[in-house]
Amino acid sequence: MTSSPAPLEFAVTRNLVGASDAARAEILADPGFGNHFTDHTVDICWSVKGGWHRPRVQPYAPIPLDPAAAVLHYSQTIFEGMKAYRHEDGSIWTFRPEANAERMQRSARRLALPELPTEYFIESLKQLIAVDGAWVPSAPDESLYLRPFMFAKEAFLGVRAAEKVAYYVIASPAGAYFPGGVKPISIWLSTDYARAGRGGTGAAKTGGNYASSLLPQAEAYKQGCAQVLFLDSAEGKYLEELGGMNVVLVYKDGRVVTPESPSILEGITLDSVLQLARDRGLTVEQRRVTLAEWQEGVASGEITEVFACGTAAVITPIAQLRNNEVSIGDADAPAGELTMSLREELTDIQYGRRPDRHGWLTRLDA
Repeated sequence: MTSSPAPLEFAVTRNLVGASDAARAEILADPGFGNHFTDHTVDICWSVKGGWHRPRVQPYAPIPLDPAAAVLHYSQTIFEGMKAYRHEDGSIWTFRPEANAERMQRSARRLALPELPTEYFIESLKQLIAVDGAWVPSAPDESLYLRPFMFAKEAFLGVRAAEKVAYYVIASPAGAYFPGGVKPISIWLSTDYARAGRGGTGAAKTGGNYASSLLPQAEAYKQGCAQVLFLDSAEGKYLEELGGMNVVLVYKDGRVVTPESPSILEGITLDSVLQLARDRGLTVEQRRVTLAEWQEGVASGEITEVFACGTAAVITPIAQLRNNEVSIGDADAPAGELTMSLREELTDIQYGRRPDRHGWLTRLDA
């Protein structure tokens, strides 16, 4: 059995020029997504010699970085995305933080970064909420988006794993991920670009994966689509994932199917949705899925709903997949019944409106 790491003692420096109550209230009235940030950050250092040390809560500010910092040259960086939810009684909770911590550890292994212990990960969230809890919105379906991230800060141009690393947590109040709210969206099918290759970093939550998706994502926007879907890099016929979300197909016989691939990021929202589907007695399949299966299934009526899921957007119905050669579904199709029912159940658990049967919630303000 692995012993627990020694507790960290955080030094706390309050932000004396943070947002006023009035300024914060104005921001929370219309937060958008990723536009505003709370008054503080968490910062923990790591080095080969010292391990994890110097844990701090400090005022939100630019990060001093040497021009030779390894992250700027070799992209040795990972991150996580999660949310803090305010329940009706005012308490603040987050959803499955252990799973986020474990995924960050897997990402760290792949990027040759140190693994932050789960206890430190969760404590870092609690430390930030202890000073910035007032930033957690209370409006329906709003939350405080939490962004833990880690990067190589050692000033060294040799090509090897950095021996000095920084871990931070920042937070941003979040409204709806899509400005139009929860409604069926159109997805652009990318055939010219791949998100990740076999044996690459697709299963890690690292910045480079998202950088490679930005050009095709811009193409999707130009075509009036909200997201881009990638196929596998080897054969170009198997579904992978969207730029920032997993995809799920619902069949009329009750099957819920999601693509499986070693280059797909393991989605925590996806895993939770699949568990809720199993709880309802539905058959869940994680396997390779071809584009042709989606196209033929919609044409025959075998596939009745398609949706995307991820931390930021939760669950979003997909009405249509298209590009210049392919068109699957109808852009005006309504949201699927199971899609919206699963979304309601998941968000009800997150906001404390339904019982947490699986023990997914962790309180952050106690």
